[in-house]
Amino acid sequence: MKTIIKTLSFVILFSMIASCSSIRVATDYDTKVEFNQYKTFAFFKTGIDKAEINDIDKRRILRAIESELLSKGFTKSDTPDILVSLFTKSQQRVDVYNNSWGAGGWGWGPGWGWGAGWGPGWGWGWNQPNVSTSVQGQLYIDLLDAKKKELVWQGMGTGYLTRNMDKKEERINTFVSKIMEQYPPNAK
Repeated sequence: MKTIIKTLSFVILFSMIASCSSIRVATDYDTKVEFNQYKTFAFFKTGIDKAEINDIDKRRILRAIESELLSKGFTKSDTPDILVSLFTKSQQRVDVYNNSWGAGGWGWGPGWGWGAGWGPGWGWGWNQPNVSTSVQGQLYIDLLDAKKKELVWQGMGTGYLTRNMDKKEERINTFVSKIMEQYPPNAK
């Protein structure tokens, strides 16, 4: 029984860590646009200035986007085909876990299946909740047709941010890379 509990605890912990490190990506684009016509880019300063993040992180994001576009064969230009803009959102997430492993007992609470129910539980009789906080962020990368000033592609990445300065640039690069994997749409 103790082996099962230890194994289950490890699986739950691993799942929580893995879910925190993953980045979910979604894209939207104008299906009538021929994306192979775009060869040059520039940053859309008006849009970027409105992004509500500090200038250091903004520069990190712009460098990562530039690197991704250059690796896709784009050229930075004063007369671009597309303009790149971005914006961000973030929210703090607070998770409260009421985990008490140990001797058995009875009470209300979540079971091993779906939903809550009445039945045997595990605990020593104390209910000390564990509280964890994390910041979930969203990064939107917008590509606009430079001539029409119309949005033609948008990529959005959602994931957990780090406060660790040593890992911040790496995390930003990962966000941008995952989003830009989806550009151009329907790439073979």
